[in-house]
Parts: sequence; C-alpha cells; structure tokens
Amino acid sequence: MALPTSSGSFEIRAFEQDTGPVYLAMVHGDIGDGEDVLTRLHSECLTGDTLGSLRCDCGVQLRLALRMIAAERRGVLVYATGHEGRGIGLVNKLKAYVAQDGGVDTVDANVVLGLPVDSRDYTEAAAVLGHLGVRTVRLLTNNPDKVKGLRAAGVNVNDVVPLPTAPHHRNFDYLRTKAVRMGHVRPTVASAGPTETVTSNGTADPAEAQLCAPPADAMEVLGGVRPRPDRPYVVLKYAQSIDGRIATSTGDSKWISGEAERRLSHALRAACDAVLVGVGTAIRDQPQLTVRMVPGVSPTRVVLDSTLRLPPDAKLLGPEAATTIVTTERSDPQRRAELQERGARIEVVSDHRGRVDLPAALARLRATGVESVLVEGGASVITALLSAGLVDRIVVAVAPIVLGRGTEAVDGLGITRVTDGIHLVRRAVVNAGDDIVLAWDVAPTPRLMG
Repeated sequence: MALPTSSGSFEIRAFEQDTGPVYLAMVHGDIGDGEDVLTRLHSECLTGDTLGSLRCDCGVQLRLALRMIAAERRGVLVYATGHEGRGIGLVNKLKAYVAQDGGVDTVDANVVLGLPVDSRDYTEAAAVLGHLGVRTVRLLTNNPDKVKGLRAAGVNVNDVVPLPTAPHHRNFDYLRTKAVRMGHVRPTVASAGPTETVTSNGTADPAEAQLCAPPADAMEVLGGVRPRPDRPYVVLKYAQSIDGRIATSTGDSKWISGEAERRLSHALRAACDAVLVGVGTAIRDQPQLTVRMVPGVSPTRVVLDSTLRLPPDAKLLGPEAATTIVTTERSDPQRRAELQERGARIEVVSDHRGRVDLPAALARLRATGVESVLVEGGASVITALLSAGLVDRIVVAVAPIVLGRGTEAVDGLGITRVTDGIHLVRRAVVNAGDDIVLAWDVAPTPRLMG
C-alpha cells in the first residue's frame, strides 16, 4: 500500500517476526535488479522519532534518510521495532537516561544497569531486505557495527553513506561518546564535501546535495552552554560587513554573508533551544528563524513584542516550529487570545520603559526549560542585552564587503572610556567560505556585575 509522506510516496509493507518485533519496509521507486540500493536500517526510537527528543539524533536521521532516498528516486528504509535503546527496550532506555543525568555516558549507563551496550541483531532485517529483492546496498549509517552486523547476516554492503546531522547542545556529549567509544562517524564534519544526489535526468541536485552535506560544526562557535538559575545562556549572533554594518542605509541586509556562513548560522540555530528577535526585526525582515540549510531541529522562535504588533501573516507564526511571544500588560488581551489560537505561546511579563523587561523575559524562558537562547536581532535588542549585562557569548560573522553608511549592530552603551568597555575572552575563529566567524565569551567586569 502507498504511504504518502512529506518526503514523497513510499510503498509500505509490514513483516511480523516469530520473535515478536515488526519490521516496516518503506520502498521508494523501482528496486529493479536490487543492486546498490540506497538503504537505511533505522532502529526504533520512540522518544526521538515520535516525541522529538533532543537527547539523540534519531528523529533527524530518520527524516534525513527518507529525504535522501526520495531524492535518489530509488531506495528502502527498514524500520526495526524492538531495537529501542540499542535493543534494551523503552523502559530500560528511560532508566539509562536517569543514569546519564547522574553523570555517566550512554555506554556506561547501560553497563551500570547490568545491560549490554548494544544487543541488536540484524538477522531479521537482512531477511526483510532479501524478501524485497535487495541484493546489495549502499547503507545510510554512521555506525560501523551496523555494517558488520548486516554483513554477518548475509547482506552485501557495497558502500557506507554517512548521515551527518547538526548537533544540539543537549545531545553533543551523547554524539561525541558514540564517536569516541563506539566508533561512529562524527555527526558534523566541516571538511567533508557534500553527498552528490542525482536526479532522474542524471544531473546533480545542488539543493539536495546541500541538504545532505555535513554541516559545519557550530559547537566551537556556540561555546560551553552554562545556563543560570534565573536565565538561559545567551548568545548574540550577527553578520556584518568588514566596516561594521549589519545593513545598508536603506535597511537592506540580504545577504551580507555568504552561503557557507549562513549554513553555519543554521547549524548554530539547531544547537540552541530558542532563537530570539525583537518585533521590529520580525516585521521588517519577515524571518522564518528555522533550520533549513542543515539537517537539524528548529528551535523555539521567541519574539519580544510589548504591544503585540506582530502581524497575523508573519512567517514566525508558521507551523514549521514553535513560537513564543513575550509581551506586557500593555498588549490587548483579545489579541493575545487570537495569537494563542494560532498556536503561539504567549508570555506576559513586566515592562521596562515601554519595552519588554529583558531580565523578566529571560527568567520566564528559563522557567519553561529553555537553557540556551540565540539572539539574532535587531540592534535595539542587542544593545539592550549588552547594556543589561545579560550576554554570555558574542558571535560575529565578518563578510568581505564594504557598505559605508548603514546600520550598526550595537548602538550607544554609555561607555566613555576604553577601560569601561565590554571585554571579550576565549576567542574562537572559524572560516566559512570567504567570511570569518569570530566568537568570544563575555568577560565579567565590575561594570556588568553591578
């Protein structure tokens, strides 16, 4: 039977095994002679695949694999139930999560529970592939043990195609453990080239190749996420010309930076819980603030809007990601109800000089579980956060372009002496095409501390 998905239509079949697990086979296109079939064997992960957990990369890999198979117009995804938690089951996986929260990694969590690190068997999955007429595969995986297991079960794996994803700060240690202790391919490899995807007419598809390319590693740029009890970890990020402008004198800012830098910016979004802008930026630029240029999870979009000026057709209200609007008592209750009906979460906090009170807004986000916030504008929000000493890290992309008179990222801070300036430490430098991305931690200073 046909199963239409957002990636395309797949023929789906279920294989029930005597041992209990059910294997779902999703076939796209004509398998033909069964040679070199792009294949993904995906282990069930309820928390990641269905519930969107950020503790792993499973859901992102599942959706990426389906898109890659559909782009190739020929392939198979076998979904293996019974493989939850590398074979230990859902309840034991949750127990392992508790152990991980106590300080052990994903490998030792199983060990302390007296469970195998990986108990998956691939014999039945191999039988499913054989039944479908698949003779040899190009396997979509980062896991060398999966390759060995399928080969031991009789599947000829002719090639291994990695599934790199943009990590989130919540799963980065998990992914690093899989790489270091389990031999997995790193999920983000900045030096690797894109995976070429060929269309039906035999030409490469640049858009799909970009989607499947390993995203630049944004974790060095993000730095160490250290949320506080009263607010999230706050990162300011903007792109500017080499003469310090974020827009021209007419307000045009697309695109100051190049594609490689924008791709890194999307990976940085994918690494954070939330991405924040002021309502002026939301109205003027109509940003989506989603993750599109790398395989990753879109963060919650946050808009500071003291009187709810955000128009009903704003792209930030689209269904692609969750949206939170932080407003004040000055906003119309009826307008709040209308936006909530659109699916936006409305948070009402105190105002400060006619604007959303920033410490109160950040405290409210922290209370909802947000640990990291990426601030992407505009200049008034950036300036206000810096003035209030609410920034932990600054990320600036410098593009090789001169604009002359235009908009600056930071307005007046009331600093009259160089020694009173906001000092930055622990520099990181990342090349992104012709652009240079610079990142620093904000150093505590007497001025900021009190």
